[in-house]
Amino acid sequence: MPQSSLQAPSAVIMIRPHHFRPNGETARDNGFQTDAPAGAVGDLASRAQAEVSTAVQTLRDAGVKVHLFDDPRDDRPDAVFPNNWFSTHPGGHVAVYPMYSPNRRIERRADVLEMLKQRYRVQDIIDYSGLEQDALFLEGTGAMVLDHVERVAYAARSKRTSEVLLERFCTHFNYEPMVFDAFDAGGLPIYHTNVLMCIGSDVALIGLQTIKDAGRREELRARLAQGDRDVIELSQQQIANFAGNAIELQGRDRRLLAMSTRALNALQPEQRNRIEAHLDILPLDIPTIEMAGGSVRCTIAGIHLSPRPHSIPEGDAS
Repeated sequence: MPQSSLQAPSAVIMIRPHHFRPNGETARDNGFQTDAPAGAVGDLASRAQAEVSTAVQTLRDAGVKVHLFDDPRDDRPDAVFPNNWFSTHPGGHVAVYPMYSPNRRIERRADVLEMLKQRYRVQDIIDYSGLEQDALFLEGTGAMVLDHVERVAYAARSKRTSEVLLERFCTHFNYEPMVFDAFDAGGLPIYHTNVLMCIGSDVALIGLQTIKDAGRREELRARLAQGDRDVIELSQQQIANFAGNAIELQGRDRRLLAMSTRALNALQPEQRNRIEAHLDILPLDIPTIEMAGGSVRCTIAGIHLSPRPHSIPEGDAS
């Protein structure tokens, strides 16, 4: 049996959208987003749906358990990114988050939470979403990159990351907050932390060039290196190609680093060799979805919960 890790879930939730398109509301502060070509919305939707279906099958073939939910609604353009509205934690804890953009708040789904309660041991659900009324936002594991082993929550300052709420989350879930400022190549604040860094059990990828403060940059490097973790620095160009937007998962035989084909192609051979010394790279081809400003990590909500012992018949949305 492969060695398990707190950092690498063996089960995940993904959403297959039926009406995908780049979200006009989020484009204002998401520098990674690309405008849809005129008249191409219908084609984009069908391509995104196919990309998710293929990615799910690739993950399942590698031994990752995927709970797949369809989203037939036409008013949730970013539904494919579920990791922003909820997260799961060892000990049976689930968090539900407040979202910055109004049209993303309707992505929260009771059926997803109900499935978690039916199939996994859920002790409590801490719902922060009501804090949207107070303009406090924390967009899940997009706003935070969580080190489940060292108990650190890394967070880049942005409109989508309230430091007040981050402190509250860290108190509730027993993490140490590490907040920093990060900027893209054009000098704009990076909207989500998970586009600039990824933390695995034995390796971390981070765009240290995005952090202008040299002292803070070295603090982050040193903190990530604790526990003999190999810290691989990514360039601004690699960050722009989503090389930081990856997630470690537990596969059938070995831990995997799921990342997009575009991200993998942006890596240098030496970086790839360092990653593959610790785990296998599993590329997923999602170029249409990446137009919305997120990549593989954004499409995957990891399940860090213990499964219930009884068996429930499987289905795609289960």
